Amino acid sequence: MTQQGGFLITRIKQVGGRVFERILSEKNIDAFNGPQGRILYVLWQEDGIPIRQLSRKTGLATTTLTGMLDRMEAARLIRRDRGDADRRKVRIFLTAEAKGLEPEYRAVTEEMSRIYYKGFSSAEVEQFEGYLARVLRNVEDALL
Repeated sequence: MTQQGGFLITRIKQVGGRVFERILSEKNIDAFNGPQGRILYVLWQEDGIPIRQLSRKTGLATTTLTGMLDRMEAARLIRRDRGDADRRKVRIFLTAEAKGLEPEYRAVTEEMSRIYYKGFSSAEVEQFEGYLARVLRNVEDALL
């Protein structure tokens, strides 16, 4: 049997991204798009982190992230702070406006979870996510 895990993960990401964008549109959420939501999600967990750490946590290349952060800054979702200690280390902070978007984002992600896990038991979800975490560690280790 041919193993298709990577292909399936890629397809889930592509189709899931389209579903996510459709849900944002249905809920009239236009303050951010799906990829920006990933950045916001990380910052809601830990605000004020350096770009390099944000890149690692989102899986986005720093070159890609820089352009996205430019657009998010223009939309007043984030602000950059060079700080006083090490002016080369830029930290990314959420604005009050972006902090206020978290409940809307959570509603969309809860709907996505219902779609992803339709027909799954709680034990199956836990086991599946454990497998996904292992796959993620494996591919991250391959980068080192």
